[in-house]
Amino acid sequence: MTKKFLRATLPATHSKDWRVLAQFIGMGLVWGASFLFMKVALTGVGYGEVAWSRLVLGALTLGLITLVGRHRLPREPRVYLHFLVLGTVGCVVPFLCFAWAEQYVSSGLASIYNSVTPIMTAIMSTVAFRVERLNGNQFLGIALGVAGTVVIISPWSYAALTGNLVGQLACLLASICYGFTFAYTRRFLSGRAIAGVPFAFLQIGMGAVVILLLTPVVAVSAFTLTLPIAASLLALGALGTGLVYVWNINVLRSWGPTSASTVTYITPVIGVILGVLVLGERFGWNAPLGAALVLLGILLTQKRLRLLGARTALAARADQAGTK
Repeated sequence: MTKKFLRATLPATHSKDWRVLAQFIGMGLVWGASFLFMKVALTGVGYGEVAWSRLVLGALTLGLITLVGRHRLPREPRVYLHFLVLGTVGCVVPFLCFAWAEQYVSSGLASIYNSVTPIMTAIMSTVAFRVERLNGNQFLGIALGVAGTVVIISPWSYAALTGNLVGQLACLLASICYGFTFAYTRRFLSGRAIAGVPFAFLQIGMGAVVILLLTPVVAVSAFTLTLPIAASLLALGALGTGLVYVWNINVLRSWGPTSASTVTYITPVIGVILGVLVLGERFGWNAPLGAALVLLGILLTQKRLRLLGARTALAARADQAGTK
């Protein structure tokens, strides 16, 4: 059973470039650790400064990569309006939400909510933008993902609106924004000939422009910079929002979007492990159960697992074998 699960979740090893595999693993490690980095950074700076640093440092890193690599930027003005939407909804809002939420919820729990993104992407692609048509197994996957999210939130545990509950809802909003971003990209930008590095630079760069304009609002709290806090901000920005985006592009081109998206399975595991080992975080029964339902939902929505119709297919095979 373990071997079947691994075959269903891990990307196919049709690429023999070990550098791509290393970048894939690096993506999971860095993005999984980003929730720990946010938690550490929040000990000395405000949540607005965390998001601000992440976007500005990420944009500077990607801008430098774009400049050194002499990558061409698109010339159509309309394209920049689309990237303004992506930068705002796909970067500014979720980065602020996750940073704000981690003042009230654990880093591991925030990483679990991040794994809800494929479910939200399927919903947005089907309902909001109608760029996909789902089969029965995928609809079942969405239902399981939503049920898992409800289990994680466990609304029955709250008699009033608490910081923990609002923090979880902020994490959920961030995942909804990510889902919107993927569906929006497919609807308006996937057909345009924009290279990967400029694409990442424009999305993060537009987000940086927006948050720079919001500096008087989001970056006003007093801060204390120690070595761990500065290193966490640098890792979040230059590495997690900069260099890793380039790795993601390389993996996407080598393995394809479906295999590249399996990094979603790695990031919550890394986030939870680091939260437990480094910060001593603990979870109730509902978090791992909800995460398992979400993972099952992701496998179904990404067509890596099939439940509905599986018996019919097995029966057909049995009939064929019996007639031979």
